[in-house]
Amino acid sequence: MKRSLQAALFFAAATVALLFLALPVVAIFTRVPPGRLVRLLSNGVVTNALVVSLRSTAIAEALILLFGTPLAYFLATRRFPGRAFLVTVVELPLVLPPAVAGIGLFAAFGRTGLFGSTLDALGLQIPFTLAAVVFAVALVASPLYVRTAIAAFEAVDPDLVAASRTLGAGPAKTFFRVALPLAGGGLAAGAALSFARALGEFGATIMFAGSLRGVTQTLPLAIYEQFSLDFDTALAMGALLVLVSVALLLSLKLSLSYWPWQPSRRTSVSVFARSS
Repeated sequence: MKRSLQAALFFAAATVALLFLALPVVAIFTRVPPGRLVRLLSNGVVTNALVVSLRSTAIAEALILLFGTPLAYFLATRRFPGRAFLVTVVELPLVLPPAVAGIGLFAAFGRTGLFGSTLDALGLQIPFTLAAVVFAVALVASPLYVRTAIAAFEAVDPDLVAASRTLGAGPAKTFFRVALPLAGGGLAAGAALSFARALGEFGATIMFAGSLRGVTQTLPLAIYEQFSLDFDTALAMGALLVLVSVALLLSLKLSLSYWPWQPSRRTSVSVFARSS
C-alpha cells in the first residue's frame, strides 16, 4: 500500500511538471485556428520582423562560427596561467541579465562609449541599427557555441592530432583535416543552440538597438509590441518561433546521433587517413 502511494505521488508530480512545460506551447496553437495563424503571418509587421530576425541572426551566427571556433580550439588545446579566467569571461554573458548586456554594449560602442569617438571618426554609428542587433545577439548567443565547441575539441583524441603533426601536417592542416571533422558533432550542436538563442534574443536587443519596425525590430520585439495591440498576431509570431525552435531542437538531436562528439577508433582512423 505504501509503495503504491509513493508510485502514485511520483506519477502525479511528473504529470504536473510535464503539463506545466507543455501547456503554454500547446495553448499557442489552440487559442487561434491554424488557418488564421497562417493568414496572420502575411501581416507586414510579421514579415518585416522575420526579415530582420533572419538577417541579423545569420550574420551573427557567421561571426560566431568564424571567430568563436578558433577561440574554442585555442582554449581547448592550451593550458596556461589565466586560462580559467578567459573561460569565465567567455561564459559570463550566459549569466548576465539581458539589460546589463545591452547597457554594456552602449557603454562600449555608444557615442559616449569606450569606442564611441573612434567610431564617430570613421563615420560609423552602431546603436539603433541592424549592426546593433547583430552585436546584441552575438554577445548573448556566442557563449553557447564557444563553450560547447571547447568540450567538443577536448573530446578529440590528442594522439591523432599529435600523429598528424608528426607526419608533417602543419597546424592549419591538422585543424581543418583532423580536429575539425572529429569535433563536428559538438560544433553542430553548439551552432544550433547559439542560433536558437540568437533568434529569441530580446533584452539586450531592445536596450542597444531599440525596436524600429523594418530596421531593428526582430520577432521577439514584434511579439512584445503586438501583445497589447493584436494578440492574435503576437500568437502567430509565437507559433512561428515555436516551429523554428522545434526544427532546431530536432537538428541538434540528429547531429548528436549521427556525428557523436567522441569518435570511435574506426572513425578516427578514417579521418586521419584522409588527412595524411
